[in-house]
Amino acid sequence: MRYIHSTKGWHLTLSADDLRVIKWYVNASFAVNPDFKSHTGAVMTMGTGAVQAITRKQKLNCDSSTHAELIGVHDAISNILWTRLFMEEQGYPIEKNILYQDNKSSILLETNGRSSAGKRSRALNIRYFFVTDQVELGNITIEHMPTDEMWADYMTKPLQGEKFRKFRAVIQGDQD
Repeated sequence: MRYIHSTKGWHLTLSADDLRVIKWYVNASFAVNPDFKSHTGAVMTMGTGAVQAITRKQKLNCDSSTHAELIGVHDAISNILWTRLFMEEQGYPIEKNILYQDNKSSILLETNGRSSAGKRSRALNIRYFFVTDQVELGNITIEHMPTDEMWADYMTKPLQGEKFRKFRAVIQGDQD
């Protein structure tokens, strides 16, 4: 309650660097809930501040952090695609719809599909390769983002100290 009371005067500042570029930071924390389900976090920005933020417990148990990341992207993909369509209908053609992730294995699976899947990933449900289709259609691009710059960590992990303050500031658009 002290934290809520001390932050009641804070505000969200939004600005756009380029209305043709949407950036999504999507991450998952593997098996962090008491029932060992993972947690998804996603943050969308067009410059300063978080326009959209998602945090939710995943509905499925998974057996690896890569699988958790795939489920996390699947949890956020409808928002990612809807945002692009919404902006285009407002008259802003989207040149880049970038999805940032910090797990290189999941990036390979999402961009290359089944050809990047090994023996351990045979059990992955085909619906998670929907993302691969969207990459091939050019609706999204997936890029690696180092963990220390992954805004979505704020939505998935109990951060403390400097990392917590840093991510809180960028999500709120604090320029100080």
